[in-house]
Amino acid sequence: MIEVTNQPIDIMEQIKKVESPDAGGIDVFIGTVRNRTRQKNVVALEFEAYEKMAVSELQKIIDTTKEKWPVLKIAVSHAVGRKNIGELAVVIAVSAAHRDAAFQACRYVIDTLKQTVPIWKKEIFDDGEVWVSAHP
Repeated sequence: MIEVTNQPIDIMEQIKKVESPDAGGIDVFIGTVRNRTRQKNVVALEFEAYEKMAVSELQKIIDTTKEKWPVLKIAVSHAVGRKNIGELAVVIAVSAAHRDAAFQACRYVIDTLKQTVPIWKKEIFDDGEVWVSAHP
């Protein structure tokens, strides 16, 4: 369950996607736009993605995650477009029979996403802007 979207992300919708009667736990990572980075005031972030490849890479991450941990379901929603302070940039939900697997798998998904998925982030400051993430 993967989406790269320019629409607002609904946290509860992501949680519902991973609910299961077999799940003893659901771990959720919520990434939001913060107001400062490197001692600079952030006005907004802008995300761009090579969507087809991003979805393909996210599916690889999900497949690998399911091989490493006994998780039930994984949902990933990543924003594209301009996001203002406090808005959601990414939501990852993972369900598993036991919490430890859900926690570890969720962390792996966000960490690997940041390393390999072709989604780029521009930080917009009150005095300029800079692209900060470029993935292969």
